[in-house]
Amino acid sequence: MTPGAAPPPIPGSDPLASLNPRTASVLCYVPGIGWIISIVVLAADRFRRDRVVRFHAFQGLYLFVAWLMADWVLRPMFDVFLIPRMQIYRIVEIVLLGMSVFMMLKAGQNEAFSLPLFGELAHRSVAED
Repeated sequence: MTPGAAPPPIPGSDPLASLNPRTASVLCYVPGIGWIISIVVLAADRFRRDRVVRFHAFQGLYLFVAWLMADWVLRPMFDVFLIPRMQIYRIVEIVLLGMSVFMMLKAGQNEAFSLPLFGELAHRSVAED
């Protein structure tokens, strides 16, 4: 080994080696932490060629972006411009939560269900890899 060179990878050192693809797909939709798991799954060598798991990871990320938009854009916009008690963003958040739970069930059944808009974006992202 030459000085300054990275050591060779240790066989069996992949922390995701024992993670089932179905479990990885389900975890990508967990509200609050699914986006972190999605990024880890997309960066992992273990799932680099698994198009179904990558689809779920991308779709989970896009759902998370929708959560952020509801929280950071819709909430302040409706609080400022409309009656504060009219909380339309809550309805959007409930719909997004329902979508996340639905996708956890579909991923648990090993089905790559494509949500409107989110699924199309996820399919494009997987195709670009």
